[in-house]
Amino acid sequence: MPTPPTSVPALDRSRLDFYRGLLRQMLVIRRFEEKAAEAYALGKIGGFCHLYIGQEAVAVGSIAALRHDDYLMCSYREHGHALARGMSSRTVMAELFGKATGCSRGKGGSMHIFDASKGFLGGHAIVGGHIPLVTGAAFAIKYRAGDQVAVAYYGEAAVNNGAFHEALNMAALWKLPAIYLCENNRYGMGTALERASAIYDIAQRACSYDMIAETVDGMDVLAVYEATARAVKRAREGHLPTLLEVRTYRFMGHSMSDPIHGHYRTREEVDEQKKKDPIPALFHRLEAAGLMTQADYDALDAHVLAEVDAAVKFADESPEPDADQLYADVYSA
Repeated sequence: MPTPPTSVPALDRSRLDFYRGLLRQMLVIRRFEEKAAEAYALGKIGGFCHLYIGQEAVAVGSIAALRHDDYLMCSYREHGHALARGMSSRTVMAELFGKATGCSRGKGGSMHIFDASKGFLGGHAIVGGHIPLVTGAAFAIKYRAGDQVAVAYYGEAAVNNGAFHEALNMAALWKLPAIYLCENNRYGMGTALERASAIYDIAQRACSYDMIAETVDGMDVLAVYEATARAVKRAREGHLPTLLEVRTYRFMGHSMSDPIHGHYRTREEVDEQKKKDPIPALFHRLEAAGLMTQADYDALDAHVLAEVDAAVKFADESPEPDADQLYADVYSA
């Protein structure tokens, strides 16, 4: 299996706004998820809730390389992707609260964030269920002679699924403009890292003929951006699919019903991985390059916190969906 690159490219001073934008987006996701955890503990969010804390560089870095008319589909851990795609923190939080002002009118909840206007075609609760759908979207792009790209985000456990292999084989055979981005956060529903890696080796062999496979450091937002940009170029110019294994680490448990550690990892392991937190990592690179100060970071964080606090207030004060909307279509309700 290929290993992530170890070299760290120098920062380009002319791209300061781009770097700060990436940092801000990661901070928005982190603070949003922290507030979601608080709201869940208070009983304001019901059902399942899967947080993205620790993996922010994956969604932010990859989506920064996409165009506004590209298509994205995610698994149930999709709050971060929705925010990185430009969805309002208010409508996403309201959806978590199950309110009528939510992006799915309160009918989807945490696992079904959706906004067709942004090409964000949903979080999908069935593990790996959306991967064939992304292949279908990529086929539609090619059939209509478009130059968009379809991207699937999924966890490493989804590769132990027949639909995964079938979808990637079809994409390779038909040369479809698709990117299959595996967020390998090391534990697939309790699956040990060694087993997850073995499954991924099988996946790479299964579609190695006409598909580029690349492994990326998922704790480095710029590395994720560059790798995705390469995959996007292949998809747009040659209708060639790419399999990206982005190695990341989730600091929270699988869901809010799962403790941070205790079932399958130790506190020491989590603490060690937090030393690679992508948010301070990017800030310290900017600071070392003389592009940002601690005061700049604190001001940015304060602004983000105010935005997220406003989102929680908006969600909390929004109305519940009317009973007569139970069977109404979300976009005509």
